[in-house]
Amino acid sequence: MKYSLLVLLACALLLAGCAQADEEVLENQTGPEEPVYVSPEEGHPPASLPAELVQPEDLEYVGAFRLPGPSGGSNWGYSGYAAAFYPEGDPYDPDDGFPGSLFAVGHDHHQMVSEISIPVPADSGNLENLNTAATLQPFADINRELFDYLEIPRAGLAYLPPQGGQSSEKLYFAWGQHFEFAHTPTHGWAETDLSCPDPRGLWHVGGYTNYAVNDYMFEIPQEWASANAPGKRLATGRFRDGVWSGLGPALFAIGPWNAGNPPSNGTELDTVPLLLYGEQIEGVPEISINRSRKMEGFSESDEWSGGAWLTSGNKSAVMFVGTKAVGDTWYGFSNRVVYPTSGDPEETYPDVPDWPHDSRGWWSEDIDAQIIFYDPAELAMVAEGELEAWEPQPYAVLSINEYLYDPGFDYGRGKRYSVGAAAFDRENGLLYIFERMAGDDEKSIVHVFRLS
Repeated sequence: MKYSLLVLLACALLLAGCAQADEEVLENQTGPEEPVYVSPEEGHPPASLPAELVQPEDLEYVGAFRLPGPSGGSNWGYSGYAAAFYPEGDPYDPDDGFPGSLFAVGHDHHQMVSEISIPVPADSGNLENLNTAATLQPFADINRELFDYLEIPRAGLAYLPPQGGQSSEKLYFAWGQHFEFAHTPTHGWAETDLSCPDPRGLWHVGGYTNYAVNDYMFEIPQEWASANAPGKRLATGRFRDGVWSGLGPALFAIGPWNAGNPPSNGTELDTVPLLLYGEQIEGVPEISINRSRKMEGFSESDEWSGGAWLTSGNKSAVMFVGTKAVGDTWYGFSNRVVYPTSGDPEETYPDVPDWPHDSRGWWSEDIDAQIIFYDPAELAMVAEGELEAWEPQPYAVLSINEYLYDPGFDYGRGKRYSVGAAAFDRENGLLYIFERMAGDDEKSIVHVFRLS
């Protein structure tokens, strides 16, 4: 609380100078900065690159914690679709083994960002026994001037220290929505001071459809980026239910700082594809698919909603967390009433069922919260052109349903997805995963795993 008050007081004193500081930054911009990285010797990857794979048994469940009350005009109900770990956060926190803080997006309807502390997690089946995070920076709207109204929004957040010619750390963001008929710009960055976030953007991710780029975001380790995607330390991607983002999670490496400080509005960022279960055809608003180019076990009603690049000693993995469809999948309503998708006007269209089965979309018999693991060496081969972007497959799967407080569907509450965002504390090997609509007032619960 002391830290929060100090931050608010400092920002209040400096608020009048925010606009002036922005103008000075703009005057000093001289165009694109050269990326700062160290290239490996030709044909020899850096010795520090992890050579072994993280296995599911390397993740130890620690416990969970609750989210705080409302602040700044929003709250944590129906939250949890975007989060980023901030190593410099909460400097006055006691040395309890869980340093730093989390930036995360709150209520789905508001899409505002807050910074919270990380309390000691508890492994308890009773929510009342969990510690509660504190608000370090109240909710702020960092995208109001950049985005119009977003219907069924998706969002991503990631933190990086200064890159290229930057003089300050940045909070990177992406926003999108369920339907993306136009190739609008989606990405930007902001300052970590939410009272003066100074958001900059928006930019495109190469020539790729928004359906594949504007959800989860996370840091790429420096050593891997230097060897395989020089100057690009930010991973971004999306999995959209159905097939419009391809037949599995998509992932791309970008480095916005390479195109300017900041890049001009509308810039097409240089992009290295790492995963794409399909093909981008120029001018087409969705990924072109072929059933031979799919992730093993793919289902149209899957929901891969968060990701992280895990490293620990000599082990590494790229992981996605999400809600995996179990059993049969269909398009229509949750009571197994199927809605035609062929477009044939001669087909019979069913009546909309009564509540709570009146929400149309992709459904399955059941759901399971899962983590899937990818080999970074295979993604390196994609970056180098030695594999197609649809060839890497998950090498392991971990079900985390047993740790959730409210797994499975709840049709009456509109609960169809189990988990949301992920964030990773690389220095301490702590993985944070948001369970959606599991706490009081439909708040998220944050689960913590330790990477041994």
